[in-house]
Amino acid sequence: MNSKFSFVLVMATGLALTGCSKKLGQMKADYFTVNPNPLEVVGEKVPATVSARIPAKYFVKNAKLTVTPYLTYAGGEAQSTPLTLQGENVRGNDQTVSYDNGGTVTLPVDFTYQPEMATSKLELGFTVDQGKKSYVLPRVAIANGVIATAAFASAESATPAIASDKFQRIIAEKVDADILFLINQANIRDNQLRTQAMTGLNARINEANKDARQEIEEINISSYASPDGSYDFNYKLAQKREDTTKNYMNKQLKGVTFGELTADFTPEDWEGFRRLVSESNIQDKDLILSVLSMYKDPEEREREIHNLSSVFEQLAEEILPQLRYSRITAKINVIGKSDEEIAQAYATNPSLLSVDEILYYATLTDSTDKRSEIYSTAAELYPTDYRTFNNLGMTQYQLGDYDAARASFAQASRLAPQSAEPQMNIGLVSLVEGKYDDAQSRFGSAAGVPELGEALGVYYLKQGDNAAAARAMDGVSSNNAALAQILTKDYSTAKRTLAGIAEPDATTYYLTAVLGARTNNESMLINALRQAIKLDPKMAAKASQDLEFNRFNLSAVL
Repeated sequence: MNSKFSFVLVMATGLALTGCSKKLGQMKADYFTVNPNPLEVVGEKVPATVSARIPAKYFVKNAKLTVTPYLTYAGGEAQSTPLTLQGENVRGNDQTVSYDNGGTVTLPVDFTYQPEMATSKLELGFTVDQGKKSYVLPRVAIANGVIATAAFASAESATPAIASDKFQRIIAEKVDADILFLINQANIRDNQLRTQAMTGLNARINEANKDARQEIEEINISSYASPDGSYDFNYKLAQKREDTTKNYMNKQLKGVTFGELTADFTPEDWEGFRRLVSESNIQDKDLILSVLSMYKDPEEREREIHNLSSVFEQLAEEILPQLRYSRITAKINVIGKSDEEIAQAYATNPSLLSVDEILYYATLTDSTDKRSEIYSTAAELYPTDYRTFNNLGMTQYQLGDYDAARASFAQASRLAPQSAEPQMNIGLVSLVEGKYDDAQSRFGSAAGVPELGEALGVYYLKQGDNAAAARAMDGVSSNNAALAQILTKDYSTAKRTLAGIAEPDATTYYLTAVLGARTNNESMLINALRQAIKLDPKMAAKASQDLEFNRFNLSAVL
């Protein structure tokens, strides 16, 4: 063989084998970019996208490279799904990277958040299979730390739904009775004073007069004439009926304590006429109602209705007699127990109280323990009223006893399967337990419950849908609502929400500090963080590691 030819052949073979024989070199951090960097909690996950630009002449043709993302932190590490790449001469279905040109690779990473990850490193580990050999390349760190503000989302701090009491200090009651008159007459007939309605009205007035917890606020007399005959005649007739009825009631009310006796009269009761006709079975009632709408003058109305000879006789027999009357209405206030009386009764003998009085009494204390005791008593005394168990569960939830709360809510739901409050509250317990499908289903059965907005908002925060969370909690003043607004960068609304929280806690002030950092308001940050640490000293350690504050000097606070 020609020596020159042999040399060329050897050189060509060597060049051809270069892309196969050498090992993969060490990866470099500048091959990679991470979005976002630093990492950030979304819902309960830490997701990110790693992009790699593999240079030319790097990826050996017969090599397979498995890239494994790790998030390392004090005391442990978490692993995300690996990605395998292959050289051009490897048979397989993984992404191929050219030896001559290199390539671009995208690697999604996803970790389940743990609080220790606030101080962490995102590293990539590399395992190579090349021919019959396997070897490991050194890990490369490509990002530092996790912003964990989203982890403040708290189902535990959400407000459970209360089943409201129906207690009213004053219950306004109206009792009435009608006295019917004959046509063109104003005298009261004896039979009209013995009707069931009249005897009931008089009895109710006397009962209220004798009861110290009832007061007769007013007695009103309204007298009417039917819209037949001249207006002037009807005016005087209705006035006489008023006077007659008023004289009768003045005699009846002797010895009765009441606010005042008022009286008025209506010469022609066209509104009553319209109502009675529309409710009647008169065949031509639509024609009559049409006449009423066409003519505004009372005398024209009456004349045109008289002209309807086919129906006027029926009107005279069925409708008009009902419009010749005086109506007597007594307004009676039933006065309930005072707060002091309810408290005294509860202390001595709770069974003397109605269920609504006990449920109301629970709202008078700020102590969750005391409310829990009161609701427990209510459940013992009124075990068939779902509200007692629902509200007992509400306090158990607020005290952190979620097993007991679930049991109470479940009992409330059994007693009232269609009631929305227990469904929402069971959903909250499921949210605490991480049972998100059940929580979502329960919330879907709780439409109309005022507290549902925050519960749904927390659900969306846990799912990482911050925009939906902010919409659900629109108008809610809570830490969770402010968090959703911060995460969606609605900082002006978040500021108003935080300022509107009635009982701010350490989390309220910490979120205010985060808001200060994000809006470059250092005085807000420092003042709020100082207050957060005062309420909860553990916040100092958290703040010292929080990347939200890495641009600021916290030495004056920590």
